[in-house]
This record gives sequence, C-alpha cells and structure tokens, in this order.
Amino acid sequence: MPEGEISIDDPRTEDVRELLETHLAFADTHSPPEDVHALDVDGLLDPAVTFFSFRRDGVLLGVGALKQLDEHNAELKSMHTAAARGRGIGRAMVDHLVDIARERGCSRVSIETGSMEAFAPAQGLCEAAGFRPCGPFGHYRSSPKSTCMTLLLTASEG
Repeated sequence: MPEGEISIDDPRTEDVRELLETHLAFADTHSPPEDVHALDVDGLLDPAVTFFSFRRDGVLLGVGALKQLDEHNAELKSMHTAAARGRGIGRAMVDHLVDIARERGCSRVSIETGSMEAFAPAQGLCEAAGFRPCGPFGHYRSSPKSTCMTLLLTASEG
C-alpha cells in the first residue's frame, strides 16, 4: 500500500467536498444525465454508506465509499483520487473497501462506472482487483453508457 492512511471521514469536510465536486463534474462531463450515478454529499451521508478518505500527512489524496445494499451485497461508490493517479492510491482504496465488505460478511461487492473511454482507468483498476463484468444490480438499468462489475467474496479467501 502506498504511504498514507485510509480512515472513515466526513464528506462534509471542506477538502473532501472539493474533491467530491471534481468527481461529480467528471461524471457530468463524461456521462449523459440519466447515467450519472455518483453520490453527492447528502447521498454519502446515508446510513447505508460508509465514507473513507486516503490521506498522507493530512493531505487528501483519494476518497471512496462502501454502500451496503443488503446483508450480503455491497457497492463501491465515489471512488476518486486527487492528483495522485498512478500511485496505487485507487487500488489501496479498492482493496480496503473490499476488505471491509468481507469483514461485514458480504458475499459480493459490485461497482457501476461509465463505459466511455474516460472511465477506462476505473474499469482497469477494478479488473486488476478481480472484478468481472456483470449485469445491472441494485437500482441500475441496462445502458450502453454504463458498465457494471462484481467481485465474488468466498469464505476461502484470506
């Protein structure tokens, strides 16, 4: 894991809000409105969502959230890094969120992201972490602009 700390954070914190605004602007720029599923601050305050930040020496470098869909299924949300791409921060966050889901007894973790070229790094990151394409889950619907991926967690995994 890159040097830094992942911990539960408050999405209302000023630097987090700024990064989330960047995340939402990215989604709005690269996806049609009906396929923008990024959570705003209010959405991240939902009791089903646990929000995390990656900080190094107090400086925010990335965020991510885990949304509990039901007893056995969770979803990765609001994954974004700040001027830190290619340094392993996104992968560290994905691994952390998957570990949290596993600790909670989930058998599946899924993610929805865009299917356009701008989202290729997110798709590649998830694929490298073991996620595989799947059909729509939760409230998502089939869309050519949306890619759903899932990772099955088994009891034999460490």
